[in-house]
Amino acid sequence: MSRPALRAVETVSPPEPVAAATAEVIQLAPRAAASTLDWLKPKAVAFATAVVPPLLMVALLLLLWEILCSGSNASLPPPSRVWREASDLILDPFFVNGSQDIGLGWRVLTSLQRVAIGFGLSAIVGILVGTLVGQSTWAMRGLDPIFQVLRTVPPLAWLPISLAAFRDANPSAIFVIFITAIWPVLINTSVGIRNIPQDYRNVSAVLRLNQFEFFWKIMLPSAAPYIFTGLRIGVGLAWLAIVAAEMLTGGVGIGFFIWDAWNSSKLPDIIIALVYIGLVGFILDRLIAGLATIVTRGTAAN
Repeated sequence: MSRPALRAVETVSPPEPVAAATAEVIQLAPRAAASTLDWLKPKAVAFATAVVPPLLMVALLLLLWEILCSGSNASLPPPSRVWREASDLILDPFFVNGSQDIGLGWRVLTSLQRVAIGFGLSAIVGILVGTLVGQSTWAMRGLDPIFQVLRTVPPLAWLPISLAAFRDANPSAIFVIFITAIWPVLINTSVGIRNIPQDYRNVSAVLRLNQFEFFWKIMLPSAAPYIFTGLRIGVGLAWLAIVAAEMLTGGVGIGFFIWDAWNSSKLPDIIIALVYIGLVGFILDRLIAGLATIVTRGTAAN
């Protein structure tokens, strides 16, 4: 290679600003990785703290259950037998082999549909009537004793009355859900309305808010923690009521599945259905709690 060519090659080098920027990026890469690890570490610790202890307890309970129920004289099946005989209910919850031979997923959705209607009605009526009782002294004196008596009636005691009134199983089950879930919503709403600070009422008087504006802007935000506490209790009672009501009214819900499995002596199926019921109830409670946190900005009790 000639001398001029060598000089041309020697003079071709990256500009100084580009080289400096490249070196700076190389130096910042470990810092970015370290900051990412610092951010992920507490998240991983919090996740492990929340998940690992329940998993260990579940494993311990399953082991204890297996040991206690593995004998020939055991009246309940061990977990190994439950999995062996009813694993299809877990692995395929949405199969359809006929009008009554369907998976537990479809049965749970059918029960949830009834719960949604009954609980939705109880939430609307409970909030409105609870507002009236909490706002009016005369309404509280007249209605509160009646409510205190009716709320002590067991849910299934309403079933014969609802069957006689509606003459159909589906609306009867919805009515049982409604009458069961309305009381905690109504009572907590009335307590929340009565505990509205007097300063809020004075502000509404100064601003000359009408009844609708006072209800929407003052009552509901102030009583929201109480209302959502009642809703959480109500949705749990509604889920309990629908399972009990379906055992007696029939249909394709999860409650009737348990009763039918009992008549067929299929204890593993019943145990799997109980797991479904518990998980769905937990999810419903968490949904209401999450909504309460959003609406009340964290002031509702979790």
